[in-house]
Amino acid sequence: MKMNTDRFSLTVDEYLADTNVLLYLNDAVTQLLEHKEEYTQFGVVRYFAEYFTSVKNGNHVLFREFNYIKATPHNRVSFIHIFWKCFRQIGKNGDLLSMSEYSSLLQLLCPDFPVEMIQNTARIVLMDDAMDCLMSFSDFIYSFQIQFYYEEFVESVSMIYQDLLSGKNPNTVIVPTSTSVEQLSSTTNEKPDPQEGVDSSILCECIEALCERFKHKHPSTAAIKEILESSQQVSFYGFLMALAKHEGINQEIDALPNKSDLLIDPEMDQELERLIAQVAISPTSNSSSSAVGQKDSSKKASPRKSLHQRKRIEMESDGSTEETDSSEN
Repeated sequence: MKMNTDRFSLTVDEYLADTNVLLYLNDAVTQLLEHKEEYTQFGVVRYFAEYFTSVKNGNHVLFREFNYIKATPHNRVSFIHIFWKCFRQIGKNGDLLSMSEYSSLLQLLCPDFPVEMIQNTARIVLMDDAMDCLMSFSDFIYSFQIQFYYEEFVESVSMIYQDLLSGKNPNTVIVPTSTSVEQLSSTTNEKPDPQEGVDSSILCECIEALCERFKHKHPSTAAIKEILESSQQVSFYGFLMALAKHEGINQEIDALPNKSDLLIDPEMDQELERLIAQVAISPTSNSSSSAVGQKDSSKKASPRKSLHQRKRIEMESDGSTEETDSSEN
């Protein structure tokens, strides 16, 4: 979680709101009450310590419900990062996947992840055309980052875009006169072509006005200006794709590495090589692991993964890659 350098100038209420501490504290207590027998075995103090360590490290969103993983900017960043860590191998192998396959991968990490958001991501990648086409991991994950992290901003820009496309200016108050009504009706009767786009300068003015009053996260106005000043006309999905490709915006979010480093993860590669070496040296590892599996299966399954389980899965993220491979077959 990023540390706010201005935190010492904030009031107590502002600090709590800025860091979402109360949300996490409420969730920690809720989980403790729901799984009291499981967590109280190793102590309440240790439980809270591990919970907030998990939040700090970004492991806390694994296998959680969608409303939780989108509840805070930190949760969204953590989920995007975990998705990359788990399924980076897809991009490394050069595999192209369909929208439904990406949906299956996301739902492995969040069972109730909505298909609609994945469809919107695919529209960015494919420019709202040929939705059954296959997508590279790189194109999908950077577009997904924009759609998921800036969800409210994207929805607001979509409304502005539709207004401009139909001849309205969201920043203009129209006083109804006989002339203006005739102009408005004639403009409305024309069928706009979404692919042709709108005037970039007007869209930029409207988005700047939106950002001034916007309460949710949004890209920096400098990056938005840079994108929109590069052309006279822009389509909605063209604008979103430009946001997805913008290195500065990617660094602002801080969930994914730069595109040149997207498929590089030395720590994971070393861990994978170590595990492969262990399997090669110990031919009995399969039988021993199956015995452990039989022993664990006799235990009653918890309705929600415990902190220990999430921590173990994060450390064995190469196992998630193997699960991906099996899901693709």
